[in-house]
Amino acid sequence: MKKKNLPLIENIEITGVAAEGKAITRYNDCVVFVPWCVPGDVVDLQITKKKHNYMEARVEHFHKYSDKRTKAVCKHFGQCGGCKWQILPYEEQLRYKQQQIIDNLTRIGKIELPEISPIFGSKHIYEYRNKLEFTFSNKRWVSWDDIHAAGGIDKVEKGNGLGFHITDCFDKVLDIEQCHLMPDINNQIRNFIREYAVNNQLTFFDLRQQTGILRTIIIRQNSKGEVMLIVVFGENISADISMPLMNAIHNQFPQIVSLLYVINTKANDTINDLDVNVFFGKDYIIEQMEDLQFKVGPKSFYQTNTQQAYELYKITREFALEGLNNDSKPLIYDLYTGTGTIANFVARHAKQVIGIEYVPEAIEDAKVNAQLNKLDNTLFFAGDMKNILNTDFIVKYGRPDIIITDPPRAGMHEDVINTILFAAPEKIVYVSCNSATQARDIALLDPAYQVKHVQPVDMFPHTHHCENVVLLQKR
Repeated sequence: MKKKNLPLIENIEITGVAAEGKAITRYNDCVVFVPWCVPGDVVDLQITKKKHNYMEARVEHFHKYSDKRTKAVCKHFGQCGGCKWQILPYEEQLRYKQQQIIDNLTRIGKIELPEISPIFGSKHIYEYRNKLEFTFSNKRWVSWDDIHAAGGIDKVEKGNGLGFHITDCFDKVLDIEQCHLMPDINNQIRNFIREYAVNNQLTFFDLRQQTGILRTIIIRQNSKGEVMLIVVFGENISADISMPLMNAIHNQFPQIVSLLYVINTKANDTINDLDVNVFFGKDYIIEQMEDLQFKVGPKSFYQTNTQQAYELYKITREFALEGLNNDSKPLIYDLYTGTGTIANFVARHAKQVIGIEYVPEAIEDAKVNAQLNKLDNTLFFAGDMKNILNTDFIVKYGRPDIIITDPPRAGMHEDVINTILFAAPEKIVYVSCNSATQARDIALLDPAYQVKHVQPVDMFPHTHHCENVVLLQKR
């Protein structure tokens, strides 16, 4: 059967911003989601998907550009899906993120709320990330602009690319010349490696056939400007092929104090289960916050916006310790502790901090960081939260005075919430990257806990993502 023709909607105004970074309008009482627009744009829309209660569309023509629209800084905007809100002024981005937090807590949580504090914006809206990963592909993504400029699809150059995956396309990689998410060192390193590889006939990875020498590179940088680079090879290759590249990188970039490589012949890109080899320097870099040091390795989780992470942790600590006198030393549970960053951050104010995390490697990092900072009042456990945190655990290690929880986007399992209610701490500080699941969880805690403070924190400018910190007090 032929697909039913979908309508073209002419001369319609974009009216808002949706949770996933797309713009929205309404047509015949149906919500229409549209990428690459801002409120106030007047456009013709081609519907691309039609469901019972919503539609998706693409812009066919702009009749009028919104007064709120600003020019995108990145030359790859519109193809790379990483910074969809670049055309929205940062003040407007913050306003929509604030409203998203309010909407989720009120509409999903349906609980009594205090006045929600204004969102804490990022001082730097570009070059704020400390980590980026780029993928090699022997068939770079070709846009319609490329095809038109070349005079047809048969004439366009479809060669190698090194950059980001196209949204929802595992085998499509956009070749990136300049990325503004990280200091310019990311561009220098990536472009140097691409040029070297092309000049020396090193094969780029074929994402469908799973063959090729160069697979991915991962760049990390600390606040002192020191760089870790991990080169991931897709094949078991001899030293006479890999070492000249590694030597060339080492000689070109003195900023790289940790130069590592991995052989990955698996079907997925993760390196967590693979050996990491040191070519030069150490297998870690050190990040500093206040007088604390954190060892960041190639597999470590660390908040990718260092400066905003510091603000987030300060807010979390302030909420946790609010109302306590200087002599009080609470027992604190840090759930979903990751590499123990928050646990280390509050440990000097606590009798003891107990951290729990699913990933064993992260827990090992947490223990190392505690030793690095000479903290002897931390305990860390690895395993599934709902299995470890139970009534027996509470009885054995003590009822916490304060629980800090920072779960993944899916939020907390109901068993974990029930154990928290059994533990009955005086305070819960709930840090979340997804205020929708946070609101759902807080509603389950509401019979025993009242929301006292809400503080949104923007960690990722030009995206729809937003962190939110909520303090709950025992009723």
